[in-house]
Amino acid sequence: MAETPDGHAASRPGMSEDDDPDSPARSPSFFSRLFRRDASEEETAEDAARREPTEGAGERGMRVNLRNLRRVRVDDVAVPRAEIVAISEHATLDEVVAVFQSSSSSRLPVYAETLDQPVGLVHLKDLALKYGFGTQTAGFDLQGLIRPLLYAPPSMPIGVLLQKMQSARIHMALVIDEYGGVDGLVTIEDLLEQVVGDIADEHDEAEGELWTEEGPGVFLAQARMDLDDFEAAAGVRLVDPEVAEEVDTLGGLVIRLAGRLPARGEVVAHPDGHEFEVVDADARRIKRLRVRLNAGADVAAAAAE
Repeated sequence: MAETPDGHAASRPGMSEDDDPDSPARSPSFFSRLFRRDASEEETAEDAARREPTEGAGERGMRVNLRNLRRVRVDDVAVPRAEIVAISEHATLDEVVAVFQSSSSSRLPVYAETLDQPVGLVHLKDLALKYGFGTQTAGFDLQGLIRPLLYAPPSMPIGVLLQKMQSARIHMALVIDEYGGVDGLVTIEDLLEQVVGDIADEHDEAEGELWTEEGPGVFLAQARMDLDDFEAAAGVRLVDPEVAEEVDTLGGLVIRLAGRLPARGEVVAHPDGHEFEVVDADARRIKRLRVRLNAGADVAAAAAE
């Protein structure tokens, strides 16, 4: 697999994302200004106190999150290999369309024989403009749609990869391990969310209230719900005090119990007999959970006390 020293793909030079009008990378100096601001954050306590009255909570959060550009590694935010949705370079038009429909992604990596042999990416816009809108679909040629990819080592800071994506105008990168195999996938959205928080587009379903009780001991809850708040609302203790500081949300608890990011439809068991069903999730995070509490666990806890 060809790779230039700065992490750019050396194959498929024909197409780039220069002509993509939706690209947020059209402002060449944006990330430069971003990093200059990040580098100037070293300030005294007196400076911080003087600015505090006029700075909103959102600005403070953004200022803190900017530090993630240096501290967070690519493998901390990458979609794991098992969750990567990709297509073969030999795929037919119907197969490519079906994968786009099921994944709701706008870009898909393309591989030769296996995922460890990536050849580039295909953009939904390119596919639609050439083979959609009632155009002639005979003689489908996927090779002509393939754009280059970026490649990054797991230890690369996300800020470095963000700058590479901006300069190359390529918004997807594969994480390559020390043996040259594909270890994960990162998009520019994954990186920006580390600074500005979750980015929802027109196709993301709006989240409703944090939790509802579907029946006795059965709750439908947002994975982002604070764990302490859920325990108080449900009247149950889900974590021991010694590990409570390590888990903040319901989703975090489920990931800790599973030892990985569980997939949609998966049921994760709690040591006390409770069950967490993953109702909604994507390749990066859990969104909604159905919690089935074990009534016997409360009796056992009360007896132990």
